[in-house]
Amino acid sequence: MNPDTEIAAVQSWHAHVYFDGETRDAAWALRGRIEAAFGARIEMGRFHERPVGPHPCWSYQVAFAPAELAPLLTWFALHHAGLDVFLHPNTGDALRDHRDRAVWVGRSHVLALDAFGA
Repeated sequence: MNPDTEIAAVQSWHAHVYFDGETRDAAWALRGRIEAAFGARIEMGRFHERPVGPHPCWSYQVAFAPAELAPLLTWFALHHAGLDVFLHPNTGDALRDHRDRAVWVGRSHVLALDAFGA
């Protein structure tokens, strides 16, 4: 596939901030900092205090346009507060987007890919 066609296939990006009971307060604080830094340029998802879908940890999602990837990835690299952040594109192929196209800030985790029928 042509690289420009592949890039054009990215409709949006998601970042998932992972946390647990011990890091819950840090996750809430980081969420506020993300909203303050990026405002209307992002869409903040629900705060899940249980694993959801392929995510093995508690998490919340940050959805954003492809043009925001560089600013958000850079911001997360500098400000993730010790939390792990999983980023992936959305191309319409959820399995490949989560399994093969992921970017991690902090530690990586094993995803529950059976959520996609894998």
